[in-house]
Amino acid sequence: MEPPAQHRRVTIVDVARHAQVSTTTVSKVLRNAYGTSPQMRVKVRQAIADLGYRPYAAARGMRGQTYTIGVMLPDIRNPFFPEIVDGLTDVLWETDYQVLMAPGRNGEKAEARVTEAMIDRGMDGMVLVAPISSRTHLEHVAGIVPTVVVGRHGHSAVYDTVSDDDLTGAALVVDHLADLGHRRIAHIEHSETDPRRIAEMPNAIRAEGYRQAMRARGLEDEIDIVSTTYTQQGGYLGAQQLLARPDRPTAIFAGADIVATGVLQAVSEAGLAVPDDISIAGYDNTSFAALGPISLTSVDQAGRHIGANAAKLLLERIADRTRPTAQVKLSPTLVARRTTAPPPPA
Repeated sequence: MEPPAQHRRVTIVDVARHAQVSTTTVSKVLRNAYGTSPQMRVKVRQAIADLGYRPYAAARGMRGQTYTIGVMLPDIRNPFFPEIVDGLTDVLWETDYQVLMAPGRNGEKAEARVTEAMIDRGMDGMVLVAPISSRTHLEHVAGIVPTVVVGRHGHSAVYDTVSDDDLTGAALVVDHLADLGHRRIAHIEHSETDPRRIAEMPNAIRAEGYRQAMRARGLEDEIDIVSTTYTQQGGYLGAQQLLARPDRPTAIFAGADIVATGVLQAVSEAGLAVPDDISIAGYDNTSFAALGPISLTSVDQAGRHIGANAAKLLLERIADRTRPTAQVKLSPTLVARRTTAPPPPA
């Protein structure tokens, strides 16, 4: 049996012949360059559609642009990150840019491997979501490729940033629970021990926001933080520790919605009811938080807006590498749902 015949890739020469124009004209249309009439652009684009022509990214890269944007996500399981990607693609949809994603796996070595691969493949820009790499590495990357860092605080002269006001977001949760009458309000954070990152990482800032808000409400003696990970398993293990306290908390503030899913599981296994026995609040306002059976109180940090802002900043950075860097900080809101209520009678 003979192997199936392989189809030859359509080239720019084929497009030029089909449109009855020069290859230079086709190239100008592909690059949106000056010097072609509207009628000529329509003619060339019709030929491209007829033949199914796809520009060869490597060849475009040799000419200066590949029209690809690399997006690094720390964990593809976290339901908040697709919100950011949706915001990115909303802005980039009407451009020639294509988004390619890769997982950073919450590790410096893995992040370095991903960013180096994106640089090697000639991507025109990168959006790094909640990277844990050192500032030195981030600035090295941004010095080579236009870069926007999402979900990390701080100022850089090399890359732009988009983040949520995590201090305010944590205070929204504490104030909401305290207003309901809770005093024993515990927090599950993502463990952070590197002093270089504590001032910039959202998990550390949310934990500090929790501490500040508890002090402001006169609840300093009730501060109770468990350090695990921003994962479902981290929430599960953190909740188990909190529920084993002699005076267990009446409310748990999970640092991310995905953490709250693990908390809900541990509470259920302990035979407790939410919110009758214990209130639970999350952070991110992911799509599952609004599902009727869950109805999780959560902080909305507007993931789509974060992604949209990141895309706009990146396009501006690609167009002008010399402009001053920008730091966009969005204001969160609290969405109260059924997982929070007044504490049970003492």
